[in-house]
Amino acid sequence: MARLPDFKSLRPAPAPFGLRASRVRIDGEELAVFSFPLPPPALPQSLTPAERDVAIAVLDGQSNAQIAAARGTAARTVANQVASLMEKLGVRSRSEAAAMLARIQRS
Repeated sequence: MARLPDFKSLRPAPAPFGLRASRVRIDGEELAVFSFPLPPPALPQSLTPAERDVAIAVLDGQSNAQIAAARGTAARTVANQVASLMEKLGVRSRSEAAAMLARIQRS
């Protein structure tokens, strides 16, 4: 008869980079939640670092005022960056820009 391994001596496999585990209690039931960081979004290389930050915020549905407050800049600066972003994407509205960025993310 084959002998079973001594499970006390087995070590768990290393977790993938960034994997996090936590416990959550919902309606009295305790659940284990596993998460890991997503890769950075795929955005056009033609965008400046500031435009990339603004693009991600636009995808999150943030207003110019919200983006400006989070970045510590003026709302007018963000409006200019959104306009530049829209020009580079070849779209005429913020909603078209968000739709285009979402399509880029899925491809």
